[in-house]
Amino acid sequence: MKYHHIGIPTDKKLKDEIHLKHLKMYVSGFGENPYGVEWIRFEEDAPYPEIVKTIPHVAFEVDDLEDAIKGKNVIIPPNSPAPGVLVAFIEDNGAPIEFLQIDRTAAKAPDAAHNHTINDD
Repeated sequence: MKYHHIGIPTDKKLKDEIHLKHLKMYVSGFGENPYGVEWIRFEEDAPYPEIVKTIPHVAFEVDDLEDAIKGKNVIIPPNSPAPGVLVAFIEDNGAPIEFLQIDRTAAKAPDAAHNHTINDD
C-alpha cells in the first residue's frame, strides 16, 4: 500500500471547492496540494459515519481492496464513486482510514484516481 492523500473535514466554504452532488460533499485541494491534502465539507444529510465527517482520514492506494479490508472494522463498505475507482473505509483505533483500488485504464481522467477529482456540478 502507498500513501494517497489525507482528507480533512471542514465546515468552511472554500473558494476553490468542487461540489460532488452524488457524494453529498464539497472538496478542495486534491490534486493541487503538493502533500496530498484535501479539505472536505459535507452536506448536512451526507450519509457517512460521524467519524468520517469529523475526524481527518489518511488514504492509501492498494492493489486489492478486499484483501486490505479483510478482518478489519469496515465503516464504509466497498463502493465505486467513479469509474475505475473502488473505495472503502475502516476504523482503526478511533481513526478513519480509506483504501482505494484504482484501475487507471478505466478512470475518467489521467490519474483521477479518486472520487474527489470528478466534478459533478
